[in-house]
Amino acid sequence: MNLHDILLSVGIDPAVLYAGGAGGVLRALSRRKLKVREVLLSPVCGALAAAYLTLPVVHYVKAVGWPMPGEDPQSVLAGAFLIGTCAMWISDMVFEYIVRRFRPAEPPP
Repeated sequence: MNLHDILLSVGIDPAVLYAGGAGGVLRALSRRKLKVREVLLSPVCGALAAAYLTLPVVHYVKAVGWPMPGEDPQSVLAGAFLIGTCAMWISDMVFEYIVRRFRPAEPPP
């Protein structure tokens, strides 16, 4: 049993995982300052976000009636890539807010 079979057995499409990982790579490379931690973790986090959020988002977008490509696999993989990218940008904003909110105030000079 290889990794592809294991992912399929738990209900994760490997192609979606790869597309989300690619979105995470794009996000990591779009940063002004590259940090090793971000370069390594962004693809993993993008892939995980895509694995769990892609199908619900694609179904919602179709239910709302937004125009989608004719082929379902194209829609799913495009959604996975976008979710992998956007999830990382959203997490950046959330973590920056948390750091600003809970950082101890610096004493005035």
